[in-house]
Amino acid sequence: MRILITGGCGFIGSNFIRYMLNKYPDYEITNLDALTYAGNRDNLKDIEEDSRYRFVHGRVEDPEAVSEALKGCEAVVHFAAESHVDRSIMNAQPFLMTNVVGLQVLLDTVRNRENIKRFIHISTDEVYGSLETDEGSFTEESPLLPNSPYSASKAGGDLLVRACMKTYGFEAIIVRPSNNYGPYQFPEKLIPLMVTNLMDGKNIPVYGKGLNIRDWLFVEDTCRALDLILHSGKSGEIYNVGGGNERRNIEVVKKVLELMGFGEEQIQFVPDRPGHDYRYSVDSSKIQKELGWHPEVDLEEGLRRTIAWYRENEWWWRPLKERLNKESKGFWTDKR
Repeated sequence: MRILITGGCGFIGSNFIRYMLNKYPDYEITNLDALTYAGNRDNLKDIEEDSRYRFVHGRVEDPEAVSEALKGCEAVVHFAAESHVDRSIMNAQPFLMTNVVGLQVLLDTVRNRENIKRFIHISTDEVYGSLETDEGSFTEESPLLPNSPYSASKAGGDLLVRACMKTYGFEAIIVRPSNNYGPYQFPEKLIPLMVTNLMDGKNIPVYGKGLNIRDWLFVEDTCRALDLILHSGKSGEIYNVGGGNERRNIEVVKKVLELMGFGEEQIQFVPDRPGHDYRYSVDSSKIQKELGWHPEVDLEEGLRRTIAWYRENEWWWRPLKERLNKESKGFWTDKR
């Protein structure tokens, strides 16, 4: 099978490409990526020379680039997206272009290709909005109530996929994962920001009092879920993929400090961001019952593995961190 991965030089996309090539020796991957600030070819440096891998530099908004990338492909897994909440608050335009316009171009191009048998759209738990209590979880039937420009653009994308399925009989699957973390995550995100700051002897910025709750999902568990959905998921369905690791942000911060041998004096509380959602929680019982998927990596093990990776791969993150520092944007986040 040849699979088109959009946004494969990003965090989850690059992990998924590596996972699939390692697991399926006869599979081939085409990676279409625009190489924006979070797209990094070094994420796949170890497989660049693999004959089963092909890179196409281009944007999903460009029909010609999409058509070139689709040559010979039988399935599409669509990761390409602008995904940083703080950046969307500063400027929503790039999020609309990639997450809405780009997705529509991709859908229009793919649905006219008879050889494409699978289309997997990677969404986010944020499309459901915020839970304001510590009880309950969102199911696949929950209404979409996004609260940031980023999550609104992703919800718009989900609705475009739904419209394409209903209008044209297009076969697609929507996947809504919870907060991912692990190797190759861009260092503006909470966990790699913490780890790399501590490695440099700097404080950890925490929004408000750090009481917001997120469900943390190790990226390898996400890859396993997507593998099952690609091969066995039912077209037309939505699958929530949660890590079963709900924690307040301050709890995650304190655990990282403990694992790295630092004290709480490294915490720097900063003003909360606008519209900060209180809690995300998704019910993953559907994918567990239908496809037999369960997360295998608990939060402490995942954090240990993530910390070890960043310690061993300073060559990868330090140039990115230096670029972020030069930008002086002040982006602190708790999202993937």
